[in-house]
Amino acid sequence: MSTPTEAIRDKSMANSIEYQRLHEEHGRYAAELDRLESKSFLTEEEKLEEVRLKKLKLHLKDQMAALLKSSKPAA
Repeated sequence: MSTPTEAIRDKSMANSIEYQRLHEEHGRYAAELDRLESKSFLTEEEKLEEVRLKKLKLHLKDQMAALLKSSKPAA
């Protein structure tokens, strides 16, 4: 049984091209972060890239949350 938020998210994934795009981009950033975090040593450039990717990923998460909030039916 899914929660109301999960149901809205699933509906957005199925019906919203914008949400799908944001979700896919978020996944790409997460995969790149995983790749960087798996290294035992990061160069200064890689450390900056890690910070940049975390900020971008958070920004996408905020955008997805805003889309979900606008999709919720008024109570």
